[in-house]
Amino acid sequence: ELQQKVEEAELLKMELQMLETERVRLSLVEEKLLDVLQLLQQLRDLNISKRALGKILLSTLESCRAPQPGKAHLFEVLDTLQQELAGCELLQQEPVEQGQSPQSLSNPLVISC
Repeated sequence: ELQQKVEEAELLKMELQMLETERVRLSLVEEKLLDVLQLLQQLRDLNISKRALGKILLSTLESCRAPQPGKAHLFEVLDTLQQELAGCELLQQEPVEQGQSPQSLSNPLVISC
């Protein structure tokens, strides 16, 4: 009976470790998704054309056609999309608005809550 309890404890420990790993993975995906959504919001505010946005999306999907080994495909797509959006010329040319410090534009990935 003691051996059975030890085995159950080991199984629960492994399950907890798997859940923690999944929680961390989902947290990383959530952060990347928030970055992408913030960049999309910035581009919308700059009135980017649907055609230009479509080209960015298609470019992302094309470059992520074959998943890289060892990297979650969803995270790879989000990461690539974030890089494509961050590299958009409109965001690079965005003027500093009144009341906005130049430091806040230096890293477009910072999300203030």
